[in-house]
Amino acid sequence: MSRKTPVGPGATSDSRFSTTHWSVILAAGDVASANSREALERLCRTYWYPLYSYLRRRGCDVHQAEDWTQGFFAALLQGHALERANPARGKFRSFLLTCLNHFLADQRDHAQARKRGGGKEIVPLDVEDAETRYRLEPAHDLTPEKLFEKSWALTVLNNAMTHLKAEFRAAGKADLFESLKPYLPAGRGPASYRDVGNRLDMTERAVKVAVHRLRARYRQLVREEVARTVSSPEQVDEEIQELFAALAD
Repeated sequence: MSRKTPVGPGATSDSRFSTTHWSVILAAGDVASANSREALERLCRTYWYPLYSYLRRRGCDVHQAEDWTQGFFAALLQGHALERANPARGKFRSFLLTCLNHFLADQRDHAQARKRGGGKEIVPLDVEDAETRYRLEPAHDLTPEKLFEKSWALTVLNNAMTHLKAEFRAAGKADLFESLKPYLPAGRGPASYRDVGNRLDMTERAVKVAVHRLRARYRQLVREEVARTVSSPEQVDEEIQELFAALAD
């Protein structure tokens, strides 16, 4: 058998994101920008679930949470909150939750929420999937704020995992990724390195090296994802600690 040590996609990459979430928010706040709505909608599609779960934990039913999430996005696009956005104030997730709470303070009933959203879908929300995820959350242990933090942390990690999977797929190594993914982030996989190597035509040592590189690249992508949500590099380590603390609650 041919035995090779693969080099994982992005293993030696020093790529940097060209934009942060704050830069997208600032662009979206520029009403003269032709790409402002598209930029904001991309963020909304990524981070709507933490907001939805926050609303559900605050007592909203499924339909009300969906309506208010859509209404909130409509308010962001139509109002002046984005124009007042200031990265110097801190973290993107804190800004977003503050804006949501201001929006909720303006609501009087379910009909007003629909009116604010115009009855239109601002971004596509997979509510069925969201409810499946929400039912897996602890029933009483987490406050709405703590559930928001936990959901946000999971979203950040999932984004990093999605990027990692795309890199392997682009390099023609999708099978390798699926075989090694159970070893992320740092746990033991369901099979031994030798068993995985036999299945992939790799030596045991080659699998061990590939797992090490996979974990290193995943950690790098998590760090890059977190860096996009804060306003300064100095906040990255603190934010990572807070997100993992939220997952431990």
